[in-house]
Amino acid sequence: MSVRRAALMVCAALAMAVTGAAPAPAADTLVGISLDRPIDGVAAPFLVPLDRGWYRAAHVNVSVMPGKDMLEPITRVASGQSEMALADFNELIKYRDAHPKAPIKAVFMLYNRPAYAIVARKGRGIATPKDLEGKRLGMPPGDPAAAQWPVFAKINKIDTTKVTIERISKPIREPMLASGQIDAVTGQSYSVFIDLKGKGVPMDDITVMAMADHGLALYGQAIVVNTNFAAKNPDAVKGFLGAFLRGLRASIASPGKAVESVLQRGESLNKALERERLTMVIANDFVTPEVKANGFGTIDDARFAQSLDQLALGYTFKSAKPKLDDIFDPSYLPPAKARIFR
Repeated sequence: MSVRRAALMVCAALAMAVTGAAPAPAADTLVGISLDRPIDGVAAPFLVPLDRGWYRAAHVNVSVMPGKDMLEPITRVASGQSEMALADFNELIKYRDAHPKAPIKAVFMLYNRPAYAIVARKGRGIATPKDLEGKRLGMPPGDPAAAQWPVFAKINKIDTTKVTIERISKPIREPMLASGQIDAVTGQSYSVFIDLKGKGVPMDDITVMAMADHGLALYGQAIVVNTNFAAKNPDAVKGFLGAFLRGLRASIASPGKAVESVLQRGESLNKALERERLTMVIANDFVTPEVKANGFGTIDDARFAQSLDQLALGYTFKSAKPKLDDIFDPSYLPPAKARIFR
């Protein structure tokens, strides 16, 4: 047994100890899933099936691991360190372009609408994208919204020579914006807005400019899988996604109850704020008109093509633009009837 697999078994056992659940059968397939950020309210759909035994019922022994930036979960899966991950779909496209033989594909689109945003202080006179000209914009490294700044700027005809970019770390992003040291920041809307609220910044002094409301057709984060693992363990991937979808529905139906699975893994987390964070991402990013029409997990061909054209505004493809089946494999999705929004 590898050191990593032994560690996954220990993590799974610890998680079961927290919930009082019985150990999974030895025959269950071990699945480590890496998130793209520390565990907070938005992780609830992944944790609820763990705590309620739904992964075990699908014969998968799951370990959920936090992440730190948008590239980490992709490299973990591509290298085989994790079987699955939640990863930025657009970063996956770029990664596959640079590493065409990497064994990684998306198998479930979770963030049908990306949470990329520019969050600013209204008191600094920022209400529209063009208002960023003449202002200081903070950008943390490894931030998905920062990666899309060139696209957002071109679509909205922002003169980037008139925007002062401040390279800042994530831990000081909200404090700097709250203190007025910078005028705006890039980030995930549910992250920056809720964190500012937690710091006591008046809500009527915050402008959240969702990039999806200002021309971006891009998708957000998707569940990805190591394709070598998936080929050998198709039932495990299908079982994971089926249990996850059940957790997603439970989180949508009762965010307050679902967030309890998050709170028990972070003593410093605030229940009210994490519930609001989860509710915000559900309303804005998980349950969209497209999801209501087509169901959870899928990708629209025409929108994918449009998103590639937009990515090309800020990224030069090394080869031909990929086809959808180069990046996304829908064969592991639960049946269409099970994915209908209801």
